[in-house]
Amino acid sequence: MRLIFLGVPGAGKSTQGAALSSQWQIPHISIDDICRQAIAKETSFGSKVKPYIERGDLVADDIILDIIRQRLSHFSAQRGWILDGFPSNLSQVKLLDQLLLEIRAKGNTALSEQPYDQVFSFYVPIDVLVQRLLQRGYSDDNHEVIYRRIEVYQEHSTPLIQHYRQQGCLTVINGDRPVEIVTQFLQDSFSKSCLIGNKKTLNARKRLIKAGKQILSA
Repeated sequence: MRLIFLGVPGAGKSTQGAALSSQWQIPHISIDDICRQAIAKETSFGSKVKPYIERGDLVADDIILDIIRQRLSHFSAQRGWILDGFPSNLSQVKLLDQLLLEIRAKGNTALSEQPYDQVFSFYVPIDVLVQRLLQRGYSDDNHEVIYRRIEVYQEHSTPLIQHYRQQGCLTVINGDRPVEIVTQFLQDSFSKSCLIGNKKTLNARKRLIKAGKQILSA
């Protein structure tokens, strides 16, 4: 299971990512959490991302990509992963797709394999987002920075969401609902996707068999 969660901070991505990560035993890779932990530990990476976080801007691609590469290349991500907050623009989509190709190539995995199973875009009304973020307690969670984050996300999310919609892998989620209901919606959406994928595979095999070919698979 390889999932991408899109949405402005406060939309509920991290809450859902943590819950599904625990249930499915796959890593939840939250860009916001990684950056904030690095800032708190005063690491070299933390010093680089701190100005972006404090302004409410997107972290530069070249800074964030190495962290993404490390996390997705780790053995714990072999069974799957939940990528939360990345990609956040179209240039990062290209970087992620290329990175996944590199990882699969090194693992001798078929390059034609779908790089991720589904993309979920979390939507929450702005007034709810603002209230949630103000309650988190981070020093940079003030009105000015919060509205800047929303502005930046809206600027980059439209082409990003359109891209994944065209790929046929996007599901939009109303995050302004009880946590348990959103979790169930995610699980149902993923189960439905698996059933559709299995049906397509079965139909493809039937066509090949009808053409007089045999498929040998483990």
